Amino acid sequence: MSSTSPRYRQIEDYLLERIRSGEFPVHHQIPPEEQLARDFGVSRMTANKAIRDLVQKGYLVRQAGLGTFVTDRKAESSLLEVFNIAAEVRSRDHAYSNDVIRREEVQADDEVALRLGMRLGARVFHTVLVHREDGVPIQLEDRFVNPRWAPDYLRTDFSRQTPNEVLVASCPISDVEHVVEAVLVDAEVASLLDIDTATPCLSMTRRTWSDDHLISYARLIHPGSRYKLRSSMRSLPAGPNPLPERRS
Repeated sequence: MSSTSPRYRQIEDYLLERIRSGEFPVHHQIPPEEQLARDFGVSRMTANKAIRDLVQKGYLVRQAGLGTFVTDRKAESSLLEVFNIAAEVRSRDHAYSNDVIRREEVQADDEVALRLGMRLGARVFHTVLVHREDGVPIQLEDRFVNPRWAPDYLRTDFSRQTPNEVLVASCPISDVEHVVEAVLVDAEVASLLDIDTATPCLSMTRRTWSDDHLISYARLIHPGSRYKLRSSMRSLPAGPNPLPERRS
């Protein structure tokens, strides 16, 4: 630890070093604020700030009356919003990378035509990417895009921009549909995700609209041991006008 860094940051670094080394495993209770303050010769307020920052970053969780514990820091996505996976990974102070498996123009089969509201055999863009966090595969993205709304999609350098970033820049997302199910994957997908075929996975089917235009249909597969999906909602005041349903 650098003696020139802020004192709260020294405490953060101390805790992170032990979390990442496994000395403080998941569900391990970290030393209380009072002890950290004594050990580092700082005020309890300074120790509290270090812990609070790590709680906000998802490394720790407070349990009232019990203490502060190391969390299961799986990758996490929201079910209610669409976030850029590269930004999600970097927000956890981890390294993002991807492998481009397929980049092609194909004809829409029955399923793709139905999901994108296109005619059978219409021209569509197709990409398959494996997204990685610190080199570990966390998501297989199999995506179909209507070329009318994102004509330059296949020319993207996906090492610099994710498919999500490209589509949001071309067609700001106004509506999203998510369908989630538990699945087992075949040998090809298991190999790409570096898992066994017996490993439970989460499959999320996502469709996105920009105004009334159906832009993209994607199937996102996550190893269950490395990923979690989150949903939260806020109660809305009662009123005469319910939220409109999304047209298919």
